[in-house]
Amino acid sequence: MFTGIIETLGTVQNIQHDGGNVHYTIQSAISNELKIDQSVAHNGVCLTVVSLNDHTHTVTAIEETLQKSNLGSLKVGAKVNLERCMQMNARLDGHIVQGHVDQTATCILVNELDGSWEYRFKYDATKGNVTVEKGSICVNGISLTVVNSADDEFSVFIIPYTHEHTNLQEVKQGDPVNLEFDIIGKYVARLMGKS
Repeated sequence: MFTGIIETLGTVQNIQHDGGNVHYTIQSAISNELKIDQSVAHNGVCLTVVSLNDHTHTVTAIEETLQKSNLGSLKVGAKVNLERCMQMNARLDGHIVQGHVDQTATCILVNELDGSWEYRFKYDATKGNVTVEKGSICVNGISLTVVNSADDEFSVFIIPYTHEHTNLQEVKQGDPVNLEFDIIGKYVARLMGKS
């Protein structure tokens, strides 16, 4: 379980294809604190640390993960949002995030405002996922509040701190992002027959 509060940015150092799997080697400020078998969210995707080396760690994404997330589009040098799993004795500053990406969305608007940014995303609503205004959404692993919710689109507003400390600073119109919809909303939608 995660909170959607990004700890640090990592940089992709190496990408190695192995059959249907892809191994990503990431350099970050927390890599030397990780342990093999530890779960770490990468752009909101829960991945297991499989090896460590100085200030880098390596994780493996299987084909299913690559199909449902934007990890397959990562290139060497890309910035990745990182969060270690939450501790049960800590505050839940974001919202309950499982690290299981539901689908990707496409950024359709980046609007720089006077001191903040608006991002608008479009997603495939036929998969049964929904957003609600003032509800929670996880975008690339970041816990955010939904604004201007529609059937297949929503907006979020970003404060300068979030813009500076996450990879949203690199997201442009047309880029894919990972979405994890609110777990409570998913259960409600299932009970109401929407998915």
